[in-house]
Amino acid sequence: MPPPSERKRSKIDVLAEDGALNPMPENVLDPKFQDGSFFDPHDAVQVKYEMLRRVSVEKASVTSVSDEYGVSRPTFYQARTDFEEGGIAGLVPRKRGPHGPHKIQGDVLAFLKTRLVPGEPIRARELARLVRKEFDLDVHPRTIERAFGVKKTAE
Repeated sequence: MPPPSERKRSKIDVLAEDGALNPMPENVLDPKFQDGSFFDPHDAVQVKYEMLRRVSVEKASVTSVSDEYGVSRPTFYQARTDFEEGGIAGLVPRKRGPHGPHKIQGDVLAFLKTRLVPGEPIRARELARLVRKEFDLDVHPRTIERAFGVKKTAE
């Protein structure tokens, strides 16, 4: 058996890793997606694009297409906005939630940088206490470590 790095990954595995796996492929009722040849109900980007094309080119109603593709009308309109703003790439699902240490910016970041000593470990707990005292802002010590690229060690 080939090592894991040489095994061919399935399309579903790749879609899942890229965040583009449709969580409910069984809700896609369009017959094109049922025969398994070209259209894949597991591919969220392909499903969204075909859904948008049906309304735009074939002039199908948003309500009927939303039902046929197993999504709500607000989801359809969000996909249309995403496509208008970013093309096909706009249809690729994005990770939700904050990206990066959103509490540590501007004055807080500058304050923390003045407290770091080159070559010495970051004392995140102490820094978190200083931030709370100076800015009345609760910041988790791990957030401070991530802001400065400190890798978490296995314990």
